[in-house]
Amino acid sequence: MPRGGINKNKAALKRLLAYARPHRRDLAASVLCAAAAAACALLIPVWSGRAIDAMTGLKGVEMSRVGTALMCIALAAALASAAQRGLALANNRITYSIARRLRNETMEKLHRLPLSYLDAHPTGDLVSRMISDVDTLTDGLLMGLTQLFTGGVTILGTLGVMLALDLRIALAVVLLTPLSLFMAGFITSRTQRYYVDQARVRGEETALINEMVEGQKVVRAFGYEEEALKEFDRLNEELREVSRKATFFSSLTNPSTRLVNNVIYAAVCGFAAWLCMDGSITVGEMSVFLSYASQYAKPFNEISGVVAELQNALACASRVFELLDEKDQVPDAAEPAALTAEGRVEIEDVSFSYVPERKLIEHFNLKVEKGKRVAIVGPTGCGKTTLINLLMRFYDVDRGSIRVDGADIRGVTRHALRRSYGMVLQETWLKSGTVRENIAYGRPDATEEEILRAAKAAHCHSFIRRLPKGYDTVLGENGGSLSQGQKQLLCIARVMLILPPMLILDEATSSIDTRTEVLIQEAFSRLMKGRTSFIVAHRLSTIRDADTILVMRDGHIVEQGNHETLLAGGGVYAGLYKSQFSGVAT
Repeated sequence: MPRGGINKNKAALKRLLAYARPHRRDLAASVLCAAAAAACALLIPVWSGRAIDAMTGLKGVEMSRVGTALMCIALAAALASAAQRGLALANNRITYSIARRLRNETMEKLHRLPLSYLDAHPTGDLVSRMISDVDTLTDGLLMGLTQLFTGGVTILGTLGVMLALDLRIALAVVLLTPLSLFMAGFITSRTQRYYVDQARVRGEETALINEMVEGQKVVRAFGYEEEALKEFDRLNEELREVSRKATFFSSLTNPSTRLVNNVIYAAVCGFAAWLCMDGSITVGEMSVFLSYASQYAKPFNEISGVVAELQNALACASRVFELLDEKDQVPDAAEPAALTAEGRVEIEDVSFSYVPERKLIEHFNLKVEKGKRVAIVGPTGCGKTTLINLLMRFYDVDRGSIRVDGADIRGVTRHALRRSYGMVLQETWLKSGTVRENIAYGRPDATEEEILRAAKAAHCHSFIRRLPKGYDTVLGENGGSLSQGQKQLLCIARVMLILPPMLILDEATSSIDTRTEVLIQEAFSRLMKGRTSFIVAHRLSTIRDADTILVMRDGHIVEQGNHETLLAGGGVYAGLYKSQFSGVAT
């Protein structure tokens, strides 16, 4: 097994023990219940031996002694069952509490991760770590706690009793035991890398499935089904292969150790029979030793099987901890400045790129007064949406500064900054819930009257009334069966409700029909009065009334002015405008 895998396992195990530390009472209860169950199990062979001696002695069958032994055996079995029940309850509380804490932490981590990490990692892989890997970890941990505690106590208990009863037989068992341990260690040391690969490929497969389900319409529209199936088959085959190897090698552990333990049992049986014939021990005592030898060997079989599950669990735990160890987004300032958010925005010498070797925005400068409408146009990839990401502080600038009402946005909290903006994107997002809950997403305490007013302002009230339950209609994932235009109208209503001091509209009407777009533009015009607004648009008809139009290319402002000035200048903007309305190529 690679050294890195061993170190990862050790680190994961150490952290899991730290997660178990708050559950000291349950751990103590688990150990006590395991000890009680093992002790009761150890008593049964003793009373069984006494019952045998009571039936095979020189005095004949002594029914009173046999009856007493049977009653003691029944009592020990009942107590062992109760202890096993307590052990299961304690271990369930420990493992599922750890699982709940891990899921809570990964969900909280998801909200603290920078968008650069989320953009670079498949959604399905993150979901796999949060759900499948935590489930596998829980199953392995539950099995491990149960078997390790009970097995450990049973091994120590049987060994102690055997040493007390007959040192010779006990030493024979102890000397042969390392064979079983060596066999288990030899096999399990070669299975870990397969479990690591299994967790990795399972995450990749989950990511692919998630991607294909979300983009099913596009997949079918472009006839990509066969290619998608080929990619899935490739990952599925890789998962089958690593799972087969992991299962095969781990399945060798139990029968191999069982074979060795059977050899040990046969050796003990022969040695005890010789002592019995020699008169050193009775038949009952021999049965006790054989029972103890079997009980002593059984935990090694069980623990060797658990080791494989624990290896799988630790491989999954490593993936979860890798996510938790990722760097958080740059924290808010320790003493954040107050943000009045009246709407004055200054961008001073800003440079930014997603990857250092590929420059995007360089030495960008812009000053926007309160209540002005700024439109941003330009070819795809010129930096329009990137500028919006910087204004919202989804990404931090590499150099320079962005100020809102004189305060550097890195010196205020993200919550205060983003609360000052209302944002409508080309890509819509709706949560699973009612129409009312989606409109009130930014203001959960909004009144019914305010929600209706926002819906009417966004011109979505009419189609909402036609839904089966109106505003109480439950929408599926990301809007369910609503059209793209209807989903966009609900997103617009969401912004109409919160009435922020500043607006960001990134292709906000791209999926809406022309007639509705005119009505929405009128509503936006009323909404934007007195509010600083940034409008990203490809349809230049929607930005004619902007106070300032910025024409961007390769991260730079190449032209700036209002509609009439830029049109008269005959530059890039004029060329874009003519290409849309006159069919003239630029």
